[in-house]
Amino acid sequence: MARALNPAAGPTISIPWAKVLRKTIFFACLLALWEALARTGIWPDYLFPGPLAVADKLISGFGDSSFFIAILVSLRRLLIGYCISLVVGVIFGLLIGRNKLIEETLGSLVLGLQALPSVCWIPLAILWFGLSEQAMTFVVVMGALFSIILGVVAGVKNTPPVYLKAARNMGSHGLPLALQVILPAALPTILTGLKQGWTFAWRSLMAAELIYITVSLGGLLDTGRNLNDTAQVIAVMLIIIAIGAAIDAIFFTPLEKRVRERWGLAR
Repeated sequence: MARALNPAAGPTISIPWAKVLRKTIFFACLLALWEALARTGIWPDYLFPGPLAVADKLISGFGDSSFFIAILVSLRRLLIGYCISLVVGVIFGLLIGRNKLIEETLGSLVLGLQALPSVCWIPLAILWFGLSEQAMTFVVVMGALFSIILGVVAGVKNTPPVYLKAARNMGSHGLPLALQVILPAALPTILTGLKQGWTFAWRSLMAAELIYITVSLGGLLDTGRNLNDTAQVIAVMLIIIAIGAAIDAIFFTPLEKRVRERWGLAR
């Protein structure tokens, strides 16, 4: 009560218990429905295992460290490919967004390649690099690159002209103009492209790892398929979903929030 009556006591921390409760009830009901369907016997246990069987597979997989190793291998590949696509994508996005000739030529090519599903790069990657780490890195880069480029281009084109005029009047041109004015102003839109690029990179990696079987999350998926071990397949799928949600919650969501607050877009 004292805190509520004293403005100097500072803001209170509000925990959205109702939101947490709704999510908990929803996923509890989902698990219960899953277990009920598994117990009906409509499908054999090896085709449709219940949540307890999948939980047991998760425990055993993390217990013998096979899941830990697979996660680290996949994340390393993702990080390498995404960093390459990030650097190349930002550079090409700035060039396309600021140069009319490059936009009409290279920009049109990027738009066309963006429509190409990332799995279409896998046969070409195998022909060029064989069944190797380089092939998977290539697929990841091509899966993320065009989304990042288009995100940067959209951000550059949406930069308020008054910012550019003010910067030029103050003597800013070329690279300083791009790094100090255009990129910060375009950051909210660019972040959307970076997030979409990461999503496509993650999907592309899983597709590539299913083709080139190694100790990885994709490799564990294919091993489960070959052994008719549906519990392992579902367990690895849950790990992939959890990693995707965790990366979004740890990196992209806080970064988007800070950028929105910085530009006065927070609600």
